[in-house]
Amino acid sequence: MELEKETALVEAVLFLESEPMTEKALSQVAELSEEVIKVCIENLKEKYTEETSGVELAMITGGWVLVPKAEYWDVLRERYGEKNSGRLSKSALETLSIIAYKQPITRSEIEKIRGVSADNMIRLLVERQFIKEVGRKDVPGKPIQFGTTKEFLKFFHLNSIADLPKLDEDEEKRFELSR
Repeated sequence: MELEKETALVEAVLFLESEPMTEKALSQVAELSEEVIKVCIENLKEKYTEETSGVELAMITGGWVLVPKAEYWDVLRERYGEKNSGRLSKSALETLSIIAYKQPITRSEIEKIRGVSADNMIRLLVERQFIKEVGRKDVPGKPIQFGTTKEFLKFFHLNSIADLPKLDEDEEKRFELSR
């Protein structure tokens, strides 16, 4: 492994940081060039692919972060899951998934898909900072459109919205707006 000390330093920085870090931010904190950071990231990726490691290096919201391997998360979730966040109800998850897959989307469009009022779920998801207002639809009344946030991506360990699982044909139909 090249750059052993530098790689160890980058690993320590990632261990201490609670938020994902870009290569540029890692470069500034570790006082290393971005080229050296890239090599260190590759070294860490290789290190954490070993079966004996309980963590892995993941790209979330455009930055690098150390996270538990998925195979251990079920055991760890109850104690180390999002502090003070509680679980999302089935209704909240359903509303959030509609927004994630159909964004930008208005409250009335969400309600057409779900078949029930979405006011409380939208309020809850805004409070939890999983969704936010992203604009207004260019139709009479100019209704607010909602989309997901970086908090949503971090909570679900996604680098971008493109990393959402693909919907099968039946799921895709369920998410269509009934006209």
